[in-house]
Amino acid sequence: MKNYVLILLACFIWSCGNDKKKDITPIIENNQLTAKDILGNKEYLAMSYGGYRYADHNIEPTLKELKEDMYLLHALGIRMVRTYKVHKPQAENLLKAITEIKQENSSFEMYVMLGAWIDCKNAWTDKAPIHNEESEDNKPQMEKAVALANQYPDIVKVIAVGNEAMVKWAASYYVEPWVILKWVNYLQDLKKNGTLSKDLWVTSSDNFASWGGGGNEYHVEDLNQLIKAVDFLSVHTYPMHDTHYQPEFWLNQEGLEDKTDIEKIEISMLRAKSYAIMQTDNVKKYMESIGVNKPIHIGETGWASFSSGHYGTTGSKACDEYKEALYYKHMRDWTNEAGMSCFYFEGFDEPWKGGNNPGNSEKHFGLFTVDGKAKHVLWDAVDKGIFKGLTRNGNPITKTYNGDNEALMQDVEVPPTAEEWHASQNKH
Repeated sequence: MKNYVLILLACFIWSCGNDKKKDITPIIENNQLTAKDILGNKEYLAMSYGGYRYADHNIEPTLKELKEDMYLLHALGIRMVRTYKVHKPQAENLLKAITEIKQENSSFEMYVMLGAWIDCKNAWTDKAPIHNEESEDNKPQMEKAVALANQYPDIVKVIAVGNEAMVKWAASYYVEPWVILKWVNYLQDLKKNGTLSKDLWVTSSDNFASWGGGGNEYHVEDLNQLIKAVDFLSVHTYPMHDTHYQPEFWLNQEGLEDKTDIEKIEISMLRAKSYAIMQTDNVKKYMESIGVNKPIHIGETGWASFSSGHYGTTGSKACDEYKEALYYKHMRDWTNEAGMSCFYFEGFDEPWKGGNNPGNSEKHFGLFTVDGKAKHVLWDAVDKGIFKGLTRNGNPITKTYNGDNEALMQDVEVPPTAEEWHASQNKH
């Protein structure tokens, strides 16, 4: 009844024709939006966000820098961002930055899926990780996430317990599913007793295999209970990585005969889209096999624009700005049509990732470079002027390659044939 009265009030104010009063209408309406309204709504596109600009991860982005990024993402139509941890100041400062922008501009909307990092015992130490015990740091992470969700209820709409915290290739820190289940239940209990909003959604964001879409080693009862406990499944899918680890998928030449190089690339990127859909469908099939039917959204997927390693010239030749642009379009088209959110990874390059090698692909997943150059995927947006007056690190938004398409295409390679692949691997 309370919400109904507010909506009637908003309509009344609007009908009065007072321009000044009109400005408060979006605030009244937007305060009513919940995760259920936002997720899967193509008017509220999502993005994974990290604002770290330096190789030194200890240098935190300032409020001004965070605001720069939020304005850029907002201009792209992004209305929800995903963060990863709360033991560093970035997430809390981001919430402050969004709040200040909203105070300055009543029409600005940005919501957050707040991540709480989860580790096993001895993670990131010189001791052997104990995957069936949890880190003592998990509890303060969760308590901080709860506090921030309550402090910023108009912004925080989802809490995600862990990031790729169950997938077994995360050998330095992964936990068994019971740990994630414990903290999901903790949050759900807080919702039941009124400590957290009943409209706040709770999930864990993890690899498709961890959600049951991979091998049988993941199909355990604790996972089944976790699927039943979350409000939705946040699934990661990365066909780009599988171009190296499962090369037979890319080496298949069927349908590529007599095609131009560009046609081969475009067909290959459509295969990548199909591969992501297949992995997500496998999660859905497993979920349904245990009698559950809940929303699935893409917590992460992305494509690096450069790699000097496995995914570059000497490997699967997967990474360049042209393929990144195709993949981004394919993921948005698919998820928008399917009524799914896609927290695309990611808005901006982050130099701290991937060690000391500047060519490590982990440093190159952004749609923007660190200094504010828009990669090929955003060239049309630059031409349309949507970034006019906006900056990154104080720089106006310009195109990579100075907008020279011929120069860009010189760095674009066709995925290898089986013969080329095996020849390149025999050299190593």
